[in-house]
Amino acid sequence: MKALNLYAGIGGNRKLWRGVDVDAVEINPEIAAVYADLYPDDNVIVEDAHEYLRGHFAEYDFIWSSPPCQTHTSFRQNICVRFRGSEAEYPDMRLYQEIIFLQHNASCKWVVENVVPYYEPLIKGKIVQRHMFWSNFPIPGVDVEQENLREIQIPELQELHGFDLSKYKLANKRQILRNCVDSNLGLAILNAALSGQKQATLMEVNQ
Repeated sequence: MKALNLYAGIGGNRKLWRGVDVDAVEINPEIAAVYADLYPDDNVIVEDAHEYLRGHFAEYDFIWSSPPCQTHTSFRQNICVRFRGSEAEYPDMRLYQEIIFLQHNASCKWVVENVVPYYEPLIKGKIVQRHMFWSNFPIPGVDVEQENLREIQIPELQELHGFDLSKYKLANKRQILRNCVDSNLGLAILNAALSGQKQATLMEVNQ
């Protein structure tokens, strides 16, 4: 199976995937280099994920997209903007552009991940823990550890996600780790996309 992992970061969502041919798209070259070190068998592409999706969506059996979430978060809007003087911003509409684009153009299985927004979602999705998912297949409920991202620090985040970033020079390790999707959740969603197909080469959740 050929999978596309967009806005890949360091690959928290893809950590437990096995038997999958993965193209990962990450625009930050330093983060992309860490991803390439962690997953040497993946094809890492340093480009704008939003534009890459538009040009290459038909080449894949499974697409995972995690567009930027900062302008959709309750914490930024309700705390930072209202009480801390942060500048109000338009919500980043790339999120909904990709959902609509995939709904009407993609014949493969696909999922778009983001935060639960501070506003009523323009397109209804499924909430799992701190995430909201949109997809063309049923998203399972998965019991994963609920981290307190407002307080948890780098050592705890590294333990939670199973990454050691100590050897890498990255500008904001805490934010990079906070952006990771729990790997068990990532695997459960891939398996849900593959429901009814052969999964013998995939690891089971919590293995």
